[in-house]
Amino acid sequence: METVNLCRLDDVPDGGARVIDAALMGQPLVVVRRAGEVWAYANRCPHFSAPLDYEPGRVPTYRAQVIMCAHHSALFRFEDGQCIEGPCTGAKLDAIPVWVDAQARVVAHCACP
Repeated sequence: METVNLCRLDDVPDGGARVIDAALMGQPLVVVRRAGEVWAYANRCPHFSAPLDYEPGRVPTYRAQVIMCAHHSALFRFEDGQCIEGPCTGAKLDAIPVWVDAQARVVAHCACP
C-alpha cells in the first residue's frame, strides 16, 4: 500500500492544528499535534457536515486538548475526535490514521486507487 506525505511534523504547531488540502486522500484534512503525537481527521464537523475552519486553513484549538468547530463551537478531543461539548456531543470526527516517519514527516496510507 502506498503512503502519502501530508506535511512535516514541524509544520503543525505543537498544541495546534493545520489544514492539509490532501487531494490524494480525497478530502481536506485537519492534522493536530501534541508534542510528537499526531492525529488527522476529515475537515468536516458531524453537525451539518460543515468544515471545521471558518477562515480557510485556520482551525481553533484549546489547551492542546481539543479542536473547536469554528461554525458551531463543538469541541472534539485530539486523541479520538470525540465531541465532548456542543450540538453534536457524542459524535466523532472521521479519523484518518497517520504516523510520523523516520524523517519527521506526517504520513498516511493513500486513499487513491
